[in-house]
Amino acid sequence: MRNYRWFVAVSCLFVVTSVGQCAAADGTLQVGLAEEDITPPAGFPMAGYYHERLAEGTLDPLKAKAIVFRGAGDEAALVVCDLIGISVDLAGAVRKRASEQTGIAVSNIVVSATHSHTAPDYSGELYRYLGGTRGDPVRAAFIERLISVPADAVAKAHAAAGPVVLEAGSATQATSVSFNRRFVMRDGSVRTWMSLDHPDVVRAAGPVDPEIGLLLIRSESGEPRGVVSNFALHLDTVGGLKWSADYPFFIEQTLRNTIGSDVVSIFANGCCGDINHSDPRRRERNNTEFIGNSIGATVSGRLSELRRLERTDVAVKSRVVPLPLQDATAEEVDRAIEIVEAAKRQEKVDFLEHVTAYKKLVLDQLRHQSPHANAAEHITWGLSHAWAGVGEALPVEVTVIRVGDEAAIVCLPGEVFVELGLAIKQGSPFATTIVVELCNCKETIYVPTRAAYAGGSYEVTNSALQPGSGEMLVEAALGLLREVASPTKVKLQ
Repeated sequence: MRNYRWFVAVSCLFVVTSVGQCAAADGTLQVGLAEEDITPPAGFPMAGYYHERLAEGTLDPLKAKAIVFRGAGDEAALVVCDLIGISVDLAGAVRKRASEQTGIAVSNIVVSATHSHTAPDYSGELYRYLGGTRGDPVRAAFIERLISVPADAVAKAHAAAGPVVLEAGSATQATSVSFNRRFVMRDGSVRTWMSLDHPDVVRAAGPVDPEIGLLLIRSESGEPRGVVSNFALHLDTVGGLKWSADYPFFIEQTLRNTIGSDVVSIFANGCCGDINHSDPRRRERNNTEFIGNSIGATVSGRLSELRRLERTDVAVKSRVVPLPLQDATAEEVDRAIEIVEAAKRQEKVDFLEHVTAYKKLVLDQLRHQSPHANAAEHITWGLSHAWAGVGEALPVEVTVIRVGDEAAIVCLPGEVFVELGLAIKQGSPFATTIVVELCNCKETIYVPTRAAYAGGSYEVTNSALQPGSGEMLVEAALGLLREVASPTKVKLQ
């Protein structure tokens, strides 16, 4: 059973290519919003870790939230899902079905994830489903919903699209809820998840990004209809065996309590591959409710100060960036199978060795037309039909959307380091630049900086890419931002 709300909204925003369909007849940009429930049944596997966890219930619902933009010559959609990531196979299936229902070009539909670790581990079941092997009927039924419901959200947003008002800007998260989780050690290495009181810790290895990018959607009479917020913080604050959207749920509740009970809150995660909620100065951690309420209060307190966009035209550019993959030799794959199967037997396995082994099995089926092993026998997430045997590079998409002459949105694949997102913002010619990760694929896994590879540790170990891939994304994004920039507008410092 599905629960949803939909609202007519505003003036402009997300998309994926500059080619559109079915523009508003009078050239006025229109926007629609919708949300639908994608909570899995109890007993479905949960994502986020390297062992199977079966859900025992629900703390709060998982949703797919869609926004559709219709303008003169352009029509597009973004749907953000409370999932740990969007595999290229899931993105392809959702985009195709949403296009069939709306007439929006497949290339104009973006699917993104919030990165909740209390969301389903759907990849193995999706792989079997798309390959024609349905397996357990309850799990197969959820996979069908996981494809159809986000597409339905796009269709409802498409039907709801109408004219209104868009405001843009940003807020600064003054209360510390995000922390760089990588630390430089006295021997020059980098380690993840350390405490500052450890005698070998020198300093945090990188910054945080305290900015919350904001877009406020109002009705023509001024009523708030939706808020798009963007902040760089890993969604792994809940734990346990119950479904939860993590701290974005509390952002939503705060906004509905302060500006309107029917407001659609779309949280799009920023570049947070090296950012989490663990304060290295304290043993205790901020809980999910505190984090979400704090961010929500920051957002709601800033909305009255956002700038109304007088120009509401949209320019969109996309580019396929071939990110070079690491390889997996036959010997590495054989060793990987030994480690993964030992972990399944609950034998003691070094964590980073387990991470490496899992990655090598993912890489094996991505890199090679004839893989050394049948990865589906050993792993769940990381399996792909669309990119099986793709070769030496992943053909990922980078998309930039200009909204008027004040705001731009950058859509990136994978779990991107905060330094890369900050570099894009610093180089952007727009006053408001929202950078969204985990768009249309998660097969990159982590996207570190080139410098991070020298230090090593978890995120580098768990990247499928060669060093320099993150900088390729930055270069592509900045090039696209310059292409869409208005020649009459200069970013204010």
